[in-house]
Amino acid sequence: MARDTTTLTRTQVADERLTDWEWMVGAIEARYDTGGFAAGLELVNRIGAAAEEADHHPDLTLTWPYVHVRLVSHDAGGVTSRDVALARRISEIAAGVGATPTREKLTRVEIGLDTADTPAATEFWSAVLGYDVAGHEAVVDPDGRQVELWFQESDARDEGRQRFHVDVTVPPDQAQARIDAALAAGGTIVSTDRAPAFTVLADPEGNKVCVCTWQGRESS
Repeated sequence: MARDTTTLTRTQVADERLTDWEWMVGAIEARYDTGGFAAGLELVNRIGAAAEEADHHPDLTLTWPYVHVRLVSHDAGGVTSRDVALARRISEIAAGVGATPTREKLTRVEIGLDTADTPAATEFWSAVLGYDVAGHEAVVDPDGRQVELWFQESDARDEGRQRFHVDVTVPPDQAQARIDAALAAGGTIVSTDRAPAFTVLADPEGNKVCVCTWQGRESS
């Protein structure tokens, strides 16, 4: 039977109402508090068995006392119905072993680099980091463990540009809490023009960071 390689939009994934899961930069992710390492290992083993049965395999991270799960269909280059189906099964397994979903803890960090020469930046940074080239605007860790670096076109003559900035992607219902915490810690709001896709903040010394969500990044 042919695999379904039809990718789903962020909105289509949201419409599936996967209560444990969130769209996080091109994949869906869940994070479970297991209460201990042995319980986490049991959860990982049960997820592994379900993945083998489905012939569709997530990225799993086991630490004390959490299990982090990331689902994406690599052959399709995005999230498909296979990921949605396995996500539902994993939620059932987690509930069965008493693991608690912790969506509020989900965070995906990326680094953006302003550059007037994206091809040159791509060649250099993929070489020095040992990363793969992803499209024309980013380089990524082939094992999915490290922070992604993406490139933003800028004018080389703009001496006031900030070369590097951090993007912090969180679930949409957690964005305001992150922003409020940053403001309470001495930050300021630079721009809300593209919220909720991203809100630009600055630390007390003016270094910028974007708090991002998947919302507002597509019309459907």
